[in-house]
Amino acid sequence: MEFDFATPVERRHPSRGDESSDWPSDWPSQKWHSYGEDVLPLWVADMDFRSPPAVIEALHARVAHGVFGYGLVPDSLKQALCAWSAEHYAWEIEPDWQLWLPGVVPALHIASLALTEPGEGVLTVTPIYPPFLKVAERTGRLPQQVALSPPVGPGGDWTLDLAALEAAITPETRLLLWCQPHNPTGRVWTTEELDGLASLVERHDLIVASDELHCDLLLDDGGRHRPLAAAYPALAERILTLWAPSKTFNLAGLTAACAVIPDVGLRRRFAARARGLQPDGNVLGLVAAEAAYRHGEPWRRALLETLRDNRRRLVERVARWPGVVMASPASTYLAWLDLREAPALQDTEKSPQQALLEWAGVALSDGAAFGWPGFVRLNFGTTARQLEAALDRLEGVLGA
Repeated sequence: MEFDFATPVERRHPSRGDESSDWPSDWPSQKWHSYGEDVLPLWVADMDFRSPPAVIEALHARVAHGVFGYGLVPDSLKQALCAWSAEHYAWEIEPDWQLWLPGVVPALHIASLALTEPGEGVLTVTPIYPPFLKVAERTGRLPQQVALSPPVGPGGDWTLDLAALEAAITPETRLLLWCQPHNPTGRVWTTEELDGLASLVERHDLIVASDELHCDLLLDDGGRHRPLAAAYPALAERILTLWAPSKTFNLAGLTAACAVIPDVGLRRRFAARARGLQPDGNVLGLVAAEAAYRHGEPWRRALLETLRDNRRRLVERVARWPGVVMASPASTYLAWLDLREAPALQDTEKSPQQALLEWAGVALSDGAAFGWPGFVRLNFGTTARQLEAALDRLEGVLGA
């Protein structure tokens, strides 16, 4: 089956195809409506591709029913995720381990509230997806951070400094917020890094909330995701695995995610704390999730080819920009650029994000929000035409 990842989809001023309608023609989008009309947005992590046809068809059928009352998580969805996990990760999970909820960010906060006490430490590794850095503060816990080691020399990559991680663990530390594959660097952690992490988790009696949202977007040939709880079954009683179809199948706005918690004690504590803090399941999100996991694999494989081509374009361009450093991401559709030494940005008090927004008309994510000022995150999950247009603009500033 052929899928169209080349034709740009109008997201700023989409046509409803019914000019006589009183409904507005715009559907506001964070990505496309947060900046000016002339700005090309490569920032927030949603893609510019239509979702899989099977998902759209399933949503049409559900909308045609016309009644959107409170729903239940269908057993068929739980079975679909069990089958996906077995096929893609070689991890046999059970339907009872699944707690469906409206997003991974709420799950991180619920994990902190449910599994730690006020004053206990919540540790994360930076740079990191910005909501991670707010969890401890918002839940009355002790914020703790440790930095990754940045690339050293051409071809280098970000690495997990296990000695620094252990030094950051204190008697107060209780919860580790982990991310694999890693957002924003695109790292797929090595066996050695994960072995060391697992040892630290056990030695210091930590609980882990493992955000594995981008696990179906491994870009290197032969890549196969191994969930942390599957790789280290002896630690499964202390790990919450967080999944969602949102990144893989571009379903972010439908707010459906899953916490997979093998340990019955952790699962009960998490479920009890979640009551009243989140709405019931989004009936359309649950329909979309099941359709994606049951029928979305051909689309996902085609998407990966598009993302690999886009990554190649990006790597080739960045190599021409003096002072700009980027380790080629092994996963996700996100790239993490070090602009601290870019000559074009040296004589300004603006952040790199703000300078490139004003001078190039390209919106990127500010590294300061990830804990690392001087960096930007770039979303290359868009059509080749839109990506090339944005890279041309960036090259006009950074390539000078």
